[in-house]
Amino acid sequence: MPETFKVELDTPAYKGSVSCNTGLFINGKFVDAVEGGTIDVINPSTGKLLTKVAAATSKDVDIAVAAAKKAYKTSWGLKVPGAQRGELLMKLATLLEANIDEFAALECLNVGKPWSESRGFDMKLTLQTLKYYAGWADKVHGHTIETNEQKLAYTRHEPYGVVGQIIPWNYPLTMVSWKIGPALATGNVVVLKPSEITPLTALKFASLVQEAGFPPGASLESNVSPSGATAGTAISMHPDIRKIAFTGSTLTGRKIQEASAKSNLKVVTLELGGKSPNIIFDDADLDQAVKWAAIGIFSNSGQVCTAGSRIYVQEGIYDAFIKAFSEAAAGLNTKTGDPFSEGTIHGPVVSQTQFDRVMSHIDAAKAEGAIPFIGGERHSLTEGFFVKPTIFTNCTPDMKIVQEEVFGPVAAVVKFKTEDEAIEMANDTNYGLACAVFTENVSRAVRVSNALEAGMAWVNCNITTEYNVPFGGYKQSGYGRELGAYAIDTYTQVKAVHINVGLKI
Repeated sequence: MPETFKVELDTPAYKGSVSCNTGLFINGKFVDAVEGGTIDVINPSTGKLLTKVAAATSKDVDIAVAAAKKAYKTSWGLKVPGAQRGELLMKLATLLEANIDEFAALECLNVGKPWSESRGFDMKLTLQTLKYYAGWADKVHGHTIETNEQKLAYTRHEPYGVVGQIIPWNYPLTMVSWKIGPALATGNVVVLKPSEITPLTALKFASLVQEAGFPPGASLESNVSPSGATAGTAISMHPDIRKIAFTGSTLTGRKIQEASAKSNLKVVTLELGGKSPNIIFDDADLDQAVKWAAIGIFSNSGQVCTAGSRIYVQEGIYDAFIKAFSEAAAGLNTKTGDPFSEGTIHGPVVSQTQFDRVMSHIDAAKAEGAIPFIGGERHSLTEGFFVKPTIFTNCTPDMKIVQEEVFGPVAAVVKFKTEDEAIEMANDTNYGLACAVFTENVSRAVRVSNALEAGMAWVNCNITTEYNVPFGGYKQSGYGRELGAYAIDTYTQVKAVHINVGLKI
């Protein structure tokens, strides 16, 4: 039988125990992996082992898919009215709310997030999302379509059946809610793979799925950190999975789309990488622009797909902006460390691998001539994967630091003269996830945000994601939308029904 991870915490932010099962959650219960493999789960704040969790393989995925398929045909899907599905989702949200501090603490341990961010943002958005989609479950409507008096024509919006979902490591539990919320509300069943780096809150959440009373097989099959690409590939290629939703790197997104083409042409939605531009005009509120720019690139240690990592500043305020922005970054160095400590707002990156990747981008930027105005090195803490908030100046559009996603607390700042120049540089990227514009001129705000090639635009703010507003990108940042009513559409397929009520031949 799978073991239980449990630890007692006595910290300024949280006092009490946190625990989760370390097995695979399949068919409504926790089980060991078929081949018995495990994966180490590391605390990024210390670099030390937290626990080991079961590692799923394609054999475990086959079992999970079979259980999900059976549930869809017998105890879920359209056999369960939308109102009942909504009640179960709301019960799940209620259970999470009752245990919210423990989930926040578990996220701090596994991801290194500061308590203020985990409890104050991640858990709040997770709850809002689950409650929102609980309300959607009985509101999935088709349409009647006028044709002629001899025919009744209407549409049904039906679930796909078994849906595969692959979750990233930067917002583990929040991403679970973004995926399962609309999927379960519309009657699909889920085979979900959390990241092998940060599986613990997903495992804890699986126990709530069980407690809430979802039928076995309906949700969170194979809900554990399968070893890297093994289970992810199995999900992507599985012939009984009709749709797959993925959040992660553009490289992996390409592989998933390729797997769909090589298997059963499963429907794919992708939320991929970003290199979001922030354009700050001379007439912007400088103090506010600096604060929002800092949030945009340094939140979650820069490990945000929408991170405002390219900052374009008009020449009239460039010097003043750099001075204030660097002071904001320097201030974070005194608020870096243990996520449970009072005042901590800057944590580590998630793993040694990610730390090495971020540092390699920093080294490449220096080699290409970018100047680290501040940061550009490891934090002086003796353990953990901490990178100092970093701001590069003297950047040119062709530099890797401007073109490639770093996924760390690293900003590239570029000076511009004209509005047209800023728009051209901002759109000079393969990505198109998000953008931000800072100006007190309303006409310019609308004009520039309309001109930028991105799925989301923020004006005089940054990464202010809302559970009821669609989230997704253009170009190589993926396609399909999460959150809001738009996500419901991605989890249903439309059937047109023609009924002859008087046509004779």
